[in-house]
Amino acid sequence: MSEKKKFLLRIDAGVYNALEKWAADDLRSINAQMEFLLNQAVKRAGRPVRPSVRDDDDTPHTADENFLD
Repeated sequence: MSEKKKFLLRIDAGVYNALEKWAADDLRSINAQMEFLLNQAVKRAGRPVRPSVRDDDDTPHTADENFLD
């Protein structure tokens, strides 16, 4: 499993409360709910998600990058 990126998100309290309730209704954490919704939005927009891979020195790259040695 690839390592997940961490970032700080500033969000309106009302939107957060709505997402928190939605997450509870779906038996998910708020973080899992937001990730689920973002993934759905990315797919719906037709934006491909390239899986990241790691090379020997544990540096993350996208799977379709060409490496020059």
